[in-house]
Amino acid sequence: MTRPTSRDVATAAGVSQATVSLVLGDKWRGRVSERTADLVRQTATTLGYRPNLAARNLRLGTTRTALLVVPALTNEFFARVYTGAARIAAEHGFGVVLYPSPDGTGPARDPFASARAALDGVIASSMAADTLHAIGGDALPLVMLDSDPAAGGSAHVNLAVADGMRQVVHHLESHGHRRFLHLASAIDSWTFDVRRRALTTHLDPHTELRTVRAPLSVDAARTTMEAALATPGPRPTAVVCDDDILAAGACKAARRLGLRIPDDLSVTGFDDLALATAVEPELTTIHLPAERIGEQGMTALLAVLEGTPWTAPDLPVKLVVRDSSGPAPTS
Repeated sequence: MTRPTSRDVATAAGVSQATVSLVLGDKWRGRVSERTADLVRQTATTLGYRPNLAARNLRLGTTRTALLVVPALTNEFFARVYTGAARIAAEHGFGVVLYPSPDGTGPARDPFASARAALDGVIASSMAADTLHAIGGDALPLVMLDSDPAAGGSAHVNLAVADGMRQVVHHLESHGHRRFLHLASAIDSWTFDVRRRALTTHLDPHTELRTVRAPLSVDAARTTMEAALATPGPRPTAVVCDDDILAAGACKAARRLGLRIPDDLSVTGFDDLALATAVEPELTTIHLPAERIGEQGMTALLAVLEGTPWTAPDLPVKLVVRDSSGPAPTS
């Protein structure tokens, strides 16, 4: 069976090949009526027409491919970011290659012989701009997600993580908590720094705060929490965790020490991963719209590629109250 061509589509639709190229190349607005564009798309679908992407990309000097760089594949948050980015990319005839940086948040290596030749742009989630020089340097458009707005990059898409921590503080203090333990991530990154600063900023001046740091794993968090809770002196009544993974470890530590959650100790997380509802009691946490940040990241990259300035407010986040938090113990 002969593969249909753009000429076949033009003949069947009763339009010129130039019109077909404009419509299927998504450049018809202002040049072709919406009715004609719909007719061309319907005709192409009926005939089973598929554009020769390799030839088109060679002609246009573009690959219609974006690289999404993430610190790790083991965290479900980044899988959701990819899902959102890939959804928007597909709507515009782009593909997204997911690339976990081999060294986590450290310098990322170029995954191709030359990223500049293989990519149209880079989206980096929770990475620092200076860790991406080997991939594209200043030659490729770079959209930074959940990253320092003052750092380099063509555009930024961020979450309102500081407001998320404000919501956590308000929730716990409204339940009478005045002795806090911050189980902070040992990863040195902008997003965790923002959470730490927001926590100290929004605490009541009479609220006690102690901070301990742990690697981002359940076992490391459990070990760190067991040591922190065994420290002499008044025990904290609330544990604020930088991440749901750390919160799961905090809950395990509390149970091993015979503490009841939330009767003896309230625990909060951050991210609202699937893990948040897999533990008992289910975690009070901050929901981060991971797919939405992926969608906006890809939208921002498309805007940059078209030469359109990109600005957008931080994406709102929301406190989800579950059973791991409650009133402070009275004694």
